[in-house]
Amino acid sequence: MTSDPDLCCSPAEAPPKSFPAESSLLQENNDSCCDGRNLTGDQAGRGTCCTDRKLSHFGTTKVACHSDDCSVKHEPIEDKGRKSTNPLGAGSCQGTASFEPSEPESPSESDSTSRCGQGKDGTPCDQHTAAVREKYAATLEALGCICRALLALGQESCCNTQKRSLAPKKRRSKMSLQSTPRASIDSRCTTGVRTSTCNAGVRPRSDKGCKIDKANACIKSCCEEVKDFGSADCCGEVNCTDQKPSDSIVKSMDMTTNVAHTTDLEKGSPGKEHVILSITGMTCTGCETKLKRTLGTVESVKNLKTSLILARAEFDFDPAPGTLAEVLKHLERTTEFKCERVMNQGSSIDLFAIGDAFEFVQKNWPLGVTEMTVVDKKTVNIAFDAKIVGARDLVEKGWGTPLKLAAPRGDPTLEAGSKHVRHIGYLTLLSTALTIPVLVMAWAPLPERELVYGSASLALATIVQVVIAGPFYPKALKSLIFSRMIEMDLLIVLSTSAAFIFSVVSFGYLVARQRLSTGEFFETSTLLVTLIMVGRYASALARQKAVESISIRSLQASTATLVDQAGGRKTEIDARLLQYGDVFQIDPDSQIPTDGTVISGSSEVDESMLTGESKPVEKHAQSAVIAGSLNGSGSLIVRLTRLPGDNTISTIAGMVDEAKLSKPKIQEVADRVASYFVPVIVLLTIVTLIIWIAVGVTVRKQSGAEASVQAITYAITVLIVSCPCAIGLAVPMVIVIASGVAAERGVVCKSANSIELAYKTSHVVFDKTGTLTHGKLSVAVDEHLGSNTSTSMPLLLGLIRSIKHPVSVAVTAYLEAKGVLASAVNDPKSLTGKGVKGQACGQVLRAGNCHWLNLSSHPRVQPILSKGLTAFCFTIDGSLTTVFGLEDLLRPDALSTVTKLHRRGIVVHIISGDDDGAVRSVAEQLGIPSNNVRSRYSPADKQAYIQDLLASTNPQNPAKKPKKPVIMFCGDGTNDAVALAQATIGVHMNEGTEVAKSAADVVLMRPSLAGVLTTIDVSKKSINRIKFNFGWSFVYNLLAILLGAGAFVNIRIPPQFAGLGELVSVLPVIIAAVLLRWSKI
Repeated sequence: MTSDPDLCCSPAEAPPKSFPAESSLLQENNDSCCDGRNLTGDQAGRGTCCTDRKLSHFGTTKVACHSDDCSVKHEPIEDKGRKSTNPLGAGSCQGTASFEPSEPESPSESDSTSRCGQGKDGTPCDQHTAAVREKYAATLEALGCICRALLALGQESCCNTQKRSLAPKKRRSKMSLQSTPRASIDSRCTTGVRTSTCNAGVRPRSDKGCKIDKANACIKSCCEEVKDFGSADCCGEVNCTDQKPSDSIVKSMDMTTNVAHTTDLEKGSPGKEHVILSITGMTCTGCETKLKRTLGTVESVKNLKTSLILARAEFDFDPAPGTLAEVLKHLERTTEFKCERVMNQGSSIDLFAIGDAFEFVQKNWPLGVTEMTVVDKKTVNIAFDAKIVGARDLVEKGWGTPLKLAAPRGDPTLEAGSKHVRHIGYLTLLSTALTIPVLVMAWAPLPERELVYGSASLALATIVQVVIAGPFYPKALKSLIFSRMIEMDLLIVLSTSAAFIFSVVSFGYLVARQRLSTGEFFETSTLLVTLIMVGRYASALARQKAVESISIRSLQASTATLVDQAGGRKTEIDARLLQYGDVFQIDPDSQIPTDGTVISGSSEVDESMLTGESKPVEKHAQSAVIAGSLNGSGSLIVRLTRLPGDNTISTIAGMVDEAKLSKPKIQEVADRVASYFVPVIVLLTIVTLIIWIAVGVTVRKQSGAEASVQAITYAITVLIVSCPCAIGLAVPMVIVIASGVAAERGVVCKSANSIELAYKTSHVVFDKTGTLTHGKLSVAVDEHLGSNTSTSMPLLLGLIRSIKHPVSVAVTAYLEAKGVLASAVNDPKSLTGKGVKGQACGQVLRAGNCHWLNLSSHPRVQPILSKGLTAFCFTIDGSLTTVFGLEDLLRPDALSTVTKLHRRGIVVHIISGDDDGAVRSVAEQLGIPSNNVRSRYSPADKQAYIQDLLASTNPQNPAKKPKKPVIMFCGDGTNDAVALAQATIGVHMNEGTEVAKSAADVVLMRPSLAGVLTTIDVSKKSINRIKFNFGWSFVYNLLAILLGAGAFVNIRIPPQFAGLGELVSVLPVIIAAVLLRWSKI
């Protein structure tokens, strides 16, 4: 078919969905335009609707192309689950579509139908053609091309779908059909009975405007090229005349025209996608600022996050304004950075392609493959749905011939950082090799051959300036032009260019035998560039090693021992080839490759690297094992539950990366200071230049040339010796290391704000069940009212067995252990903070806390509450039938944690939805004052309590100026989610629900309340490091600028050594952050 972008039948962007009913429809339908017709070569070549014999259905409408005219068939076609009252018929590309209206015909229409002989040769008569087209004219005009509508709904049409194509290093390169916005009806004639008009206000296809007669070419149909009137097409015999359209048609034209400018039916409604980019080329905070400004100006980029340390950018992308490829091209063009998209969703694997990689990806894709990306000429990255096809099956059977695994690529972030460090290292070595000869010729006691040495120095210095310093020029200029900012690269360009140009001019005077008193100093420009590169290499290397030192993904094992349960055969495979259903063996003292459940065997597993728990955990049948942990002396047979790309290691690493990408409020201050730093340095450089020229001429009585040369050396020094990088790295470097250190101790900080604020915590509010206690309740007392327990207990079990609340789980286990069988209960509903209700046999069943059921004062409930037990009541039609008393045990470290919090002056609270007696019993054991204890609190009550605390004054500083208190809430259940989100810092116990985890700022990976103290300690240590970094940055830059500017006349920094400034300023900042790893926390 033709791929003209103006045709609605152009290749679609997404393959149509198939429906089971279609095969039968094709068999039953005898009205297809392709049945019994032999197309002429001219018709087939044009690619009409009949090129692809498919019958599409839309709701209850049956659509089929006819070459001649409409044929109305009155046989409804059911499509279960779909309802539509929009009939499809003539008037578009499928102008001869046969359809069954969703409404019954009027008597007159029925009579007319009975009298009609269906025209000639099985075609409808003119009367029916006119009636049908007039009846549905407005609907067809609003709908536009039927092919587009069907494709937009994911159904098949007579139009072929687009074939895949791929460009290098891009996901799926789609055929671009770019045209000016237009109405969907712009691609065909509006037909009626002997009527055809173009759409007013829409770009016409004919130079003759809207009026068309038989003498002129008919406007291009949706499926064909422009042709002479009268030739057969898929739209039938369209009689184009100059009659005006009806008012309804005109209105629908206007409506369609307006809508089409915002939505293209063929493309469907655009959806956002989350994009992660690995950025190569960022060296300082100015680079990160430039990255943010460049991407921030792109309309389609939302929720942007960047990180210099991780060399990474994340954002939500809306493809409506433009493609991602265009955005990346714009970013690389305006910043000189190199960008590569990182895919972290779903499963993927790198394989060696059969033949050329670009040709390989254009072959048919196996079932389950979602994306194919060319990595290099021989390697392809395959993304697939692991629930449809396993990695091992895909590699061995997907393409008929088994493929080979490519070498595993590391963490994309670390890989990009390592590549950048290597690149800078090579440039530094080259610059050093070129600079040493220049220094020898300048400083060594060699024979007097100034012209020879000068020529050699000029050649070497030129190479250094062009090859090594050359990349700074486009970066600095593009930053100034596109991002409108002055960054560190511009200072390097100005200083090295000044030194190099002055040396070239001086050498020119030497050649002319008019030697300047200062002589040329090529060693200054070359040594300056070399030392700058040394500083950047040392800083990049230190940052990279710091990030690698706390990489969680490095814990992933590379191999696994697969066990064939049928034959017992064991095979060692690459861990990337594991798939659902696999059973693998964990040998003694080996690392566990991925999450799973133990089938047989017993051992002790060291999980300290992930949970911070130093004591080995005993594992036996039905125990869960987590990836990255180390097996002990026993052997385990494990069934896989999570794939290596989606296991615990990946989950923790994702949350840690999220914290690294987030920026605390203090970072905003640092970024603002750094943004003003470079312009201020440029201003100081100009002032230094002017002052030294004035001093040289007026005080030292030097000539203007000599004074200018002297002043230039001071100006060059000021430009280079100052360094804003230390200010910019002061916060993010600490956040990156601190988040990794906390993760090693079983605390995952999901945001940088939690690290910034935790040390200020004034109140810690605990939930009771599952937080201060184990959350594993057991039934201690059961009281039954009445003797018909054989009926009531099955009803209770049927009501609560699907509820995951700890109380319901405990009672369910208790009843099942007693052999109770559940009865059917209709529509059980869980009421958060209250209980469960449902119906059975016309009776209303309720089970929950006694406060909700108004049974707190019941004589059978009071004794249970007085014992400090949790009361769980069951009523039938409002009558109490059973009361359970449940007990829970405190966590072993609960008392020590609360005691340490009290010693630090932090106020501790308990709020719980449990009964008052149970809550106060726990509070007494932990020494929490009764006025800080709240029971029977719903989620809304918990939120209100947190809000009241936030509105109070900070108890740690009552005499000082009131400060907003920092509230830390620690909970585990879904009913705690609102409070977790409301608190300043929400802390989630990992054994809780996913809803609560998503609302929390901090996740405790092991069931220990000591993680609360760890969070506070990490925050305090981090803030101290940040304060030191800010102090060092200020002191260094102040002294460096004064020494460089010559404020101390007898002590100054020579310009050739000013390049060491970045090394001296940045290394202490990185070292201070890395030392966090060995801090006592």
